[in-house]
Amino acid sequence: MYDPKSLKAEEFISHEEILETLDYAEKNKNNVELIDEIIKKAESLKGLTHREASVLLACDIPEKIQELYSLAEKIKKGFYGNRIVMFAPLYLSNYCVNGCTYCPYHLKNKHIARKKLTQEEVKKEVVALQDMGHKRIVIEAGEDPVNNPIEYILECIETIYSIKHKNGDIRRVNVNIAATSVDNYRKLKEAGIGTYILFQETYHKESYEMLHPTGPKHDYAYHTEAMDRAMDGGVDDVGLGVLFGLERYKYEFAGLLMHAEHLEAAKGVGPHTISVPRIKAADDIDPSTFANGIDDEIFAKLCALIRVSVPYTGMIISTRESQAVRENVLRLGVSQISGASRTSVGGYQDEERPTDTEQFDVSDQRSLDEVVRWLMDMGYIPSFCTACYREGRTGDRFMKLLKSGQIHNCCQPNALMTLKEYLMDYASEETKKVGQTLIEAELDRIPMEKVRLICEDHLNKIEEGIRDFRF
Repeated sequence: MYDPKSLKAEEFISHEEILETLDYAEKNKNNVELIDEIIKKAESLKGLTHREASVLLACDIPEKIQELYSLAEKIKKGFYGNRIVMFAPLYLSNYCVNGCTYCPYHLKNKHIARKKLTQEEVKKEVVALQDMGHKRIVIEAGEDPVNNPIEYILECIETIYSIKHKNGDIRRVNVNIAATSVDNYRKLKEAGIGTYILFQETYHKESYEMLHPTGPKHDYAYHTEAMDRAMDGGVDDVGLGVLFGLERYKYEFAGLLMHAEHLEAAKGVGPHTISVPRIKAADDIDPSTFANGIDDEIFAKLCALIRVSVPYTGMIISTRESQAVRENVLRLGVSQISGASRTSVGGYQDEERPTDTEQFDVSDQRSLDEVVRWLMDMGYIPSFCTACYREGRTGDRFMKLLKSGQIHNCCQPNALMTLKEYLMDYASEETKKVGQTLIEAELDRIPMEKVRLICEDHLNKIEEGIRDFRF
């Protein structure tokens, strides 16, 4: 029985409800009257149910799809303005005991090099990231209770936060590790993590169990209920995601929105972020062997629909995707992107990009400076801001500010000040010129005059060498 308030995975992600939803969507995909009602509801910025959104996903009427894209762009600008948050992944270890058939870290892969960073190597990776200009990272590790216990993860977090190199520091550590216990989530919270991220991979239980034939990740319910345990452990911000290409995209989309609805119903606050990865080639992984791959057009439509359905959530796209694909979906809803990512364990220390321990092929291999300048050339503000997390604006407090529109009085000046830091400390001369022009133009868009004047003063002080101002 479908129940979004239930704490049981097969009740808040109901297979029968998804099948009924997909049938309803198919029957109504040309019902213009209903489609117009759904789009009108989305315009109210209250979001859509999984069933309403699935009707729009099934719809193939060109003018209605264009209406959807225009609305997604409007909602994105309304909640997030033209700011794009920057981050990078940091791979700590590729030791893993699971048998996931889509990941090269699976236990049976005997020819991939296995590696686990020492704390000294973690320091070197962090310094390399700081030398690029990164302030926000997400740590990644395979599931291995012997090689990667929670104590190792906590030690790495402590090391990361301790490194102050020149003007660099990592101000927010997000965590993407395997589902764990309430007690361990409490330890992560106490260690000062930002968002806990866990991809469901697929919401189709039968497919999930086939794709995870061995290892603790085989347990569908334990994995799917992880976000509830994380919130019970005090983690305010959680990030959802599926790996598009493993199952039928319409099924995954409905399940993803049902998970967001469940968090709202059961915990009072929805996902802080939703990620949209697609399966990519890797060491012994051929994505063509998976029958459910999606093309760029469907991918763009999914991004737009996530934005109108869950308007308040941050949406993340990684360097899995090409520059062209990332450029297209930025306007449709994406608010966070990675830059200069390396998906190898220890990959940032080497001048040449290592591939021997990569989790997946990186499509966008540009430097952070190139990505920052590219964003600014399109009129976006690359933001290295971590202020909300450090000011306690997390969970429902953050969502209330975001939904009310008051967040702009924090986010706009914080974005400009962190961009100014990047320009002063790390940018090439060309990027610095473009950025300074952008900052001068964007200052006028800060809603409150008092905040704008304080921001101008802080920007001048950043010129003088003072760092880390925030609202």
